[in-house]
Amino acid sequence: MQDATPAGRPSLILASTSIYRRQLLERLQMPFEVRSPKTDETLLPGEGPREAALRLALAKARAVADGTPGAVVIGSDQTATLDGRDTIGKPGTRERAREQLRQASGKVLTFHTALAVVRAELGFAKVEVIDTTVRFRRLSDAAIERYLTLEPAFDCAGSAKAEGLGIALMAGFESTDPTAIVGLPLIALTRLLDEAGLDVLGGPLE
Repeated sequence: MQDATPAGRPSLILASTSIYRRQLLERLQMPFEVRSPKTDETLLPGEGPREAALRLALAKARAVADGTPGAVVIGSDQTATLDGRDTIGKPGTRERAREQLRQASGKVLTFHTALAVVRAELGFAKVEVIDTTVRFRRLSDAAIERYLTLEPAFDCAGSAKAEGLGIALMAGFESTDPTAIVGLPLIALTRLLDEAGLDVLGGPLE
């Protein structure tokens, strides 16, 4: 977390307890707070992964913004699909993570990273999603077991913790925003913060 907010600038809040999102936001060198959105992340019946990520990112931002209308609040969520069909969520257990990685071996996963920025006092609320296509290496069972021992990524969509050892699972990836795969697309965030009146490289916008 950064230093106190300078006078004349709206406060900035990250509606996430993820250490990786916090570390990414610190790159922008702006003061911010971290708060838990306490949002139910259960998917709705018939809801697609992209739609779920958009809904949850906005719900997280609004949950925190409701109590701090003068702040600019950031929410984010990430889901994944395998070969554009099956939804891949957070495994929760080693057994499910093992199965996810076996399914992903030699195939393509698309990570949908949704970003929301809300400033309630201005009625500002925007959300968008950045897609990252990841090509997985062919993974042996031994490699999968070693990975899960060293990096038990049971809370990561697709069991692939790109900010850690998960990068070794990948043959390559394509995205318009290289930080999206980690969970917070900074290029899109910088633009949305500017639109919300919080210029990353200057003072408040008119």
